[in-house]
Parts: sequence; C-alpha cells; structure tokens
Amino acid sequence: MTVTAIVGANWGDEGKGKMTDLYAGEASYVVRYQGGSNAGHTIINDYGKFALRMLPSGVFHPETVNVVGPGAALDAERMLAELALLEERGVAKPNVRLSDRAQVVLPVHRLLDELEETRLGAQSFGSTRNGIAPFYADKYAKLGVQVADLLHEDLLRSKLERTFAAKNVLLEHLYDKPALEPGELVEQLTELGGRLEPFVCDTTKLLRQAHANGETILLEGQLGALRDPDHGIYPYSTSSSTLAGHGAVGAGLPPYAISRVLAVVKAYSSCVGAGPFVSELAGEEAEELRRRGGDAGEYGVVTGRPRRVGWFDVVATRYGCGVQGATEVALTNLDVLGYLAEIPVCVGYEMNGTVVEDFPTLPMLQRAKPVLWRLPGWKSDISACRSFDELPEEARSYVGYIEAAVGVKITAVSVGPHRDQTIRRI
Repeated sequence: MTVTAIVGANWGDEGKGKMTDLYAGEASYVVRYQGGSNAGHTIINDYGKFALRMLPSGVFHPETVNVVGPGAALDAERMLAELALLEERGVAKPNVRLSDRAQVVLPVHRLLDELEETRLGAQSFGSTRNGIAPFYADKYAKLGVQVADLLHEDLLRSKLERTFAAKNVLLEHLYDKPALEPGELVEQLTELGGRLEPFVCDTTKLLRQAHANGETILLEGQLGALRDPDHGIYPYSTSSSTLAGHGAVGAGLPPYAISRVLAVVKAYSSCVGAGPFVSELAGEEAEELRRRGGDAGEYGVVTGRPRRVGWFDVVATRYGCGVQGATEVALTNLDVLGYLAEIPVCVGYEMNGTVVEDFPTLPMLQRAKPVLWRLPGWKSDISACRSFDELPEEARSYVGYIEAAVGVKITAVSVGPHRDQTIRRI
C-alpha cells in the first residue's frame, strides 16, 4: 500500500481539502503534518459545507484515523471547536489522534502576530494573524510548549516563564505594551491539556506501525509550494515547509515512505496574501472570475478576504510541481471557466525584454510581466459530467494542454465543489 502526500503546487487555495476528503475514503490514516489554523480547507459532502482549519480532512470518514502530527502548529481551541461543530451538525464521531510532541500556538503568539503586522503597515506580509510566524520562531528558538507539557503543570510553568521573559522585552520596548505574566495562562493550558488528553498519543509510533503493516496513509499539506520558506516567494511565505518532502518529517514517517505525490492545481490561479503574482487580474475581469470561482466565490476560508485571481500560470505551476516532486496532478475548478469563449494562459514571463520559462527569484519576479496564450473555451456548464469523455472537446484540450505544459499526468479533474464532482483519469 502507499503513503500519499496531497499538496499544493501554487500559492495555496488549490482545493486540497476536497481531494483529501475524496481519497480519505480509501485510506486508513489522514495526517496534518505542518501549519496550523492560518489556512482552511473547504469541504462539501453529504453533511453540508465545512471549513476545517485544524482537523485533517478525513474526519468525515469514521473508519479513518485522523492524526495531527508533531510537525503541526496546534491551535487547540480551534481543534476542539471543530470537533464540537461536527457533532452539532450530525457528523459521526471522528477518530482523532494528537501527537504528544506537537507544539501549541499560545495567545502571546497571536498577540505578537497582530502587533507586528500592524507595525509593518503597508509593508506587512499579509499574515492571517493566527500567530504562526511567532509560533515557529519560538519552536526553533527552543521556547515552544509541547502537548505533553500541558499534562505536567510544573514543567509547563517553567517553560512559560522562560518564554515570557523573551516576549516581554518585545512587548515593552518594541510595541510599547505591558508585560505579561504566565500565571493565569498556566491554569488555562492545564485545563486545556485535560480536554486534549483523550486524543494524545505517540503518533509517530502509531504511523510507523501502520506503514509497516502496509496500511494506506494520506499526508495532507497546507498552503502551496510557492508559500514554502525555502523554495517559494520568500518572505511572502508561510513559516513551515509546504513541500511533500517535509511530510515524512512532520508526520514521523521514514523518508522513503512517500511513494505518491498528488499535486493539486487550480484551472486558473488564485491566492490570499501578499507577494508577486504575475498573472493577476484586476477590475471587472478579476471580479467576474472571483465571483464565479468555487461554491461561494474566491474568498479566503480563514480571513474572508477576496482572493487575488489570475489566469493559469504554466511557469509557476511547472515549478511548483517540480519542487513538490509531483507524480500526478489533480486539476480543480475546471467548471468555473465555462463562461469564457477564449481562456488566456500565462506561458512565460517577460523581464527586461527577455521571455523566460523558469520561475525566478523574488527580485526578478517582481518585475515580470505575463506572456499570454489563448485557448478556445467551451462556453457551457460541465458540472454534471462524470467521465472525461463527457467533457466538451475544448475542455479536454485545455486539460491536455496543461498536462503537457506542466509535464505531469493529470489523474483527477474536478468539475464542481462536491465530493462526487470529480472525474478520475487512471
């Protein structure tokens, strides 16, 4: 059996939640291995529409074990709130496991995220202000709090005192805010630890045993390749690796375990947050695409902000699939383009009079202009199609063009937001 990483090839918002929900029905385990509540996955199935920010997207399959791994940034209150919401809406109780080594996003992380974005003003990075950058800064400065610490009050208190000593210097002298005391937070986190304890276990041992037994495991990535801090549009990136290669680390699996990488790609481009976006549209052209996009338009799951939208970017997507190590591609939102007689595609970047087809670093990317090619549209609703042959010839040709341009086989095509609106091409 396989370990499959489901990851984004672009800026995020590609539709990874839908694809994870779809393939989770065939998996024994679904694992969140990085990131936190700063980005959400929208899922539409027989239970309704859901926006998950912390729980893995396999929670709608009661036979699947859903793991929040050691590489995740745990927003504990959000995880518990999502579990309560599933119960309220009649979803069968999911099987959830939480790594005892996962680290916890603290209130001070959210506070510092908010203060820093406010201080930067127009030069901000477009953070969702959920504390992710301060969280990962603490993690690698060895100031973090692990889930296991929540079950040991004395250790928790000593860790928070050390963390707050560093944070209070920033609060008082950079942000002109009063210092914080850890006492009340110790009580809150100890109580929180009690609520989390039923889910806590050694998930690394759990998953390694599952892998040894040949069970099917899905690793669910957050955001996309272009938001990776090493290979993306840094500093307009997130603070943890968004690549499939990190999946083994963030889940606790051996590096040779991942045999399949499904890169999710949207049939056009979209993103939330700041940074260069070469094929970006503006004005009414952008608004129409945004309005038609997805089940309720292109708006951020977490922020509610209008997503920036643009035409499909061959340069960025080919690069994203490359750094992800994609073995196959799932193409989403193809149905959205059914209103166009011609569909522009960005096939290159013009920079200083030269056209390039390789994805450049930030200084060059900021000066790039899109080189567009136009393909014929199909001017029809394809949301009821359930086989590739049912698609109009122009839609099949569009898929074929993207497959050839990116250089990776497209094995799934999404023609609507619902789980069953997916065409498999095996």
